[in-house]
Amino acid sequence: MSEPLIKNIKHATVHQMENLIDYKQGKVASLTLSQKKTVGMTLFAIDKGEGLNTHSAAGDAFAQILEGVVEITIADELFTLSAGQTIVMPANIPHALKAIEPFKFLLTVVKPELTKLE
Repeated sequence: MSEPLIKNIKHATVHQMENLIDYKQGKVASLTLSQKKTVGMTLFAIDKGEGLNTHSAAGDAFAQILEGVVEITIADELFTLSAGQTIVMPANIPHALKAIEPFKFLLTVVKPELTKLE
């Protein structure tokens, strides 16, 4: 049997996504579900006041908020999101996240396919 494409989660089982990861006081907790050349999936639990500093990614980053409240800055624009909302942080554009309340989210990063040099 080959290695599963999605890991750290039991397959063929119904899950409540936000229950797959716990908060860690004063920290950012993460659980990698998949990390491939063109797609990555990571579940995060971020305590109040914590976050991810300004950075950019090589692919579009799709954030699905599962619980709590977060401020997300994309370039110079500020967005406040809560459970049930999503946003796409475009590839190569600086963005940052800060927990207004403890929050959990699923991050899916879709990267461009690599092309062979001709």
